[in-house]
Amino acid sequence: RNQIGAIVGSQPFGGEGLSGTGPKAGGPHYLTRLSAASRIRMEDADSTTISKEAAQARIDSCIRPVQRCGESDLPGPTGESNRLSLFARAPVLCLGPGAEASARQAQSVERQGGVAVALNGLTVDAIESLSGFSGVVWWGGDKTARALSLALAARPGPILPLIVGEIEAPDVLLERHVCIDTTASGGNAQLLAEASGT
Repeated sequence: RNQIGAIVGSQPFGGEGLSGTGPKAGGPHYLTRLSAASRIRMEDADSTTISKEAAQARIDSCIRPVQRCGESDLPGPTGESNRLSLFARAPVLCLGPGAEASARQAQSVERQGGVAVALNGLTVDAIESLSGFSGVVWWGGDKTARALSLALAARPGPILPLIVGEIEAPDVLLERHVCIDTTASGGNAQLLAEASGT
């Protein structure tokens, strides 16, 4: 892997959108993403099919302005300010299987600070034509999971994740990092922050 000048633990790096779907490399959530996640498997349940139009209307009703969910200062060299902020991603589709699993998924997404749309009964074919969401949660069979993965990959734009296990903060939150080199402006980060009253 090519090396860059970022300091691990101080300057998380990595993109948002087309260049990545997970947490920033070098950030506090990154290492856990390299561990094997245990899959949740639930029995597929018969359900009433929801139309693409109804599903899109529910997604659209849950889209809200980007809101900061939290922020923290990261350690760094003297004369540098490193701030990591968390923002809710676009809604996550919770597909179950079954209404009970879909509701449980939605609660887990919201507990992590994300936005959930419970869409039990959504067909795999509908995934390709829907917009305004950032990922899909599915705890059912492998055959449907594979079909969902293919449908997500076939969509234009960023490849969105299929979550088949427990929902974690990086699944539903974006990380944005701002690094300010304050030595060029003649002071360290703490003194400049105090002078500006922030």
